[in-house]
Amino acid sequence: MPLVTLTVRKPTAVERKSAVLDAVHAALVASGVPDTDRFQRVFELDAADFRYDPGYPDAASPRGDDFVLIEILWSIGRSVKVKKKFLADLMERLAHAGLEPEHVMVVFKETTWENWSFAGGRLIHT
Repeated sequence: MPLVTLTVRKPTAVERKSAVLDAVHAALVASGVPDTDRFQRVFELDAADFRYDPGYPDAASPRGDDFVLIEILWSIGRSVKVKKKFLADLMERLAHAGLEPEHVMVVFKETTWENWSFAGGRLIHT
């Protein structure tokens, strides 16, 4: 179960946030995540609360107010090959939605299966 967190600057249009979340979900589904496994949240922060370097480490163009940070918390075990394929698919989807892929940062966070309780305090993967 991936948990997706999107962080953007205020104000960001609902349509833009939805386009990013839809692209992330579609890329996750294409990588094998079930379509119904959709858990997402959005943090929309003032400039004073969301600071980032415009070019670190190798952005092809400077990041501006359109910068998007995507964090994906998912279970451990996906290979670098799977992550690269996911990223290529995601960047293509985001570009198609009108976003600049160079202004998107993705961070994968991995946890073991026994750390997920989906409902009722049950650990179904133990």
